[in-house]
Amino acid sequence: MNVLFVASECAPFIKTGGLADVIGAVPKALAAEDVSVRVLIPAYPALAELAGSGAEVMAIADLFGGPARVLTVQAEGLDVLLLEAGHLFDRPGSIYLGPDGQDWGDNDLRFAALSFVGAQIAMNGVGGWSPDVVNAHDWQAGLVPAYLRQSGDQTPVVMTIHNIAFQGLFDATRLGALGLDASLFTPDGIEYFGKISFLKAGLALANKITTVSPTYAAEIMTLEFGMGLDGLLRARQADVSGILNGIDVDVWSPEADPELVAPYSARSLKGKAKNKAEVMSRFGLEPGAGPLFCVVSRLTSQKGLDLLLECLPVLEAQDARLALLGSGEPGLEQAFVDASRRSTGRVGTIIGYDEGLSHLMQGGSDAILIPSRFEPCGLTQLYGLRYGTLPVVARTGGLADTIIDANAAAELAGCATGFQFAPINATMLGHAITRACTAYRQPKTWAAMMRRAMRHPVGWDLSAAAYFDVYRSAQSS
Repeated sequence: MNVLFVASECAPFIKTGGLADVIGAVPKALAAEDVSVRVLIPAYPALAELAGSGAEVMAIADLFGGPARVLTVQAEGLDVLLLEAGHLFDRPGSIYLGPDGQDWGDNDLRFAALSFVGAQIAMNGVGGWSPDVVNAHDWQAGLVPAYLRQSGDQTPVVMTIHNIAFQGLFDATRLGALGLDASLFTPDGIEYFGKISFLKAGLALANKITTVSPTYAAEIMTLEFGMGLDGLLRARQADVSGILNGIDVDVWSPEADPELVAPYSARSLKGKAKNKAEVMSRFGLEPGAGPLFCVVSRLTSQKGLDLLLECLPVLEAQDARLALLGSGEPGLEQAFVDASRRSTGRVGTIIGYDEGLSHLMQGGSDAILIPSRFEPCGLTQLYGLRYGTLPVVARTGGLADTIIDANAAAELAGCATGFQFAPINATMLGHAITRACTAYRQPKTWAAMMRRAMRHPVGWDLSAAAYFDVYRSAQSS
């Protein structure tokens, strides 16, 4: 089977979050199912060197205001199709945001172009290769089935939701500029409360829908989590599957990670202490009797980091330490910087993102905090499991599906791998932190949980097989 992935980012080439990690890992896992995947992403400036080694396989004279071409290149074990369109993608700043921190004003054109080219490849092939199925990822690829359907093409499309909160909403007056037929602008199509929704287009018009964990698949059919799309998803319930994310266990390996100062494994945990000392040093933290907690996250209310601010007194009362790496809402950034100043040696904050440091933090921390108010799947808790950095998580979405809470029953059964809390508020987060600290003070209990966590399957094998089944189902729908 040939499958075309259409996405806005792909690790290790360009990454702003977990979406990129998934797009970079799943094609490799699908190879075991005899699925050949090509990944279509924009040729952002950061990919100039990669594009320079590519071969042109498609040329477009005018793609929403300028010339474009598609280049094919093999790198990092992936077959990549790069959409080179300088007028849309060759610019400074984030791939989604300008230097002022605001969305690019033409993001509708930029990602409509990505979807349009994905549809062209689906219809006509590229370089002698044609997809049997298209897998469109998140709102940036949501218009793929719209362009296909208005062209009369029936190539099967699977729409994957990585986070339903981001929907690609634009003014209805943009229909013509985006090359969309007015007949699509209906409640059963791409219309969403009077606007164009790229994500809704994908959900309404794709053959099948997947999201990144079974619990999140159920949650988004509710008013609380569906972000206004719950009715559509309930109507399409038979076509929705929740397939749990995995991680690339070759990239995330405490035995071979080049970012660690010392390797370790479930058989021999000794090296973790050296990594902990390095994390403590990098964040200016002093030794304490409690565990070292870490946070690697966007600093947003979705991620529940305001709840953690309320719980800093709990951490300090347990003589625990906190190392935080992230960026996001200015108020939260400043609050954690201020907390570091007040709690010198106990709380350390680095604003920004550093991939290598994130690996070191997983390798050197005792536990990782993920108090998200909602979380489609999450990957940081999977990295935590892999590195024996026990996750403390809210009981929602993929966090609920991947972590076995250390309650009394789980401890008796010998299967706990972390700590869950619900309802999602500061009181219960504080209780979970206290439970983790209590367990940490029992070295044999803690070491046993670490080893169970590290042996827990977190790869893509089972999920790749599930994707294959969805693709087969889409072909027959």
